[in-house]
Amino acid sequence: MATPLPGRTHRKPGYLKRGDRLFAYVILAPAMAAFLVMVAWPFIDAMSMSFYSYTVYDPEPVFIGLDNFRTILTDPYVLGSWVTTAIFVAGTTLLTMFLGLSWALLMYQDFAGRGVFRTMTLLPWILPSTVSAFIWAWMLNGRYGIVNVLMMNVGAIDSPVQFLSNDVGAMVAIILTRTWISIPLFMSFFLAGLQGMDFQQIEAARIDGAGNLRIVKRLILPHLKPVFLVTGALGMIGNLQQFDIIFALTGGGPVRATSVLSIEVYKQAFQNWSLGMASAIGVLWVFTLMPIVIFYLRSLFRED
Repeated sequence: MATPLPGRTHRKPGYLKRGDRLFAYVILAPAMAAFLVMVAWPFIDAMSMSFYSYTVYDPEPVFIGLDNFRTILTDPYVLGSWVTTAIFVAGTTLLTMFLGLSWALLMYQDFAGRGVFRTMTLLPWILPSTVSAFIWAWMLNGRYGIVNVLMMNVGAIDSPVQFLSNDVGAMVAIILTRTWISIPLFMSFFLAGLQGMDFQQIEAARIDGAGNLRIVKRLILPHLKPVFLVTGALGMIGNLQQFDIIFALTGGGPVRATSVLSIEVYKQAFQNWSLGMASAIGVLWVFTLMPIVIFYLRSLFRED
């Protein structure tokens, strides 16, 4: 074990002198002030409002304790939104990770025009999400959508399908739209991880007779394990907060089939004008996110 040099005190990793700590606090002060004003205070205010019965028609809020939370936990519609949210988050995250990794493996290959394809891949991510939702709504339209036209031309269906008018079709639509937007970001993460691989290992495996599937299973997937953890957690966090795509594409319908937590908060606040109930759903929504956020931060700053 190494001993500290004479005349020097042994300091723990990450130790900062008093002057350096003061400078760090000064640098962080604007960001902390913005966090308190934009995030912490609104959350505290919403948590406080969740204990009140408060609508825009009431002259002042009425304290009702935990009644809003009791209502949420016994309301089949709100509870159903949790199930819908879980289906949407799981389906979108898994599909995006699979397609993002597949596209990253393709873009990792050396072929002519690779740079052009990489640039074109970023297009869904660059477009505003609402625009992407309108594009998918047009493609899935039951009367003139290109998806129906293509499926009828190949004989897959005999008559147009109203994708956005049935429960399964609407859920598939929002999952596909969100996946299409998220693939470029996930592809970038996986491609960055692939760039850090030792290419000689892959060449040695090929010389030993390993096929593509075996290389992916034995070399690439273990190497990308940290990327899977971070992208998976990041994808779940982003999908749990999703609102604009779902609202623009289905509005939470048909018959609440795609009404996730974000849509429920919007409906309670801006359709039912029940600000107390909306705040209560928002508080539970935050506590739903917290375990995933903690897992993400631990994965991000974990020391190997």
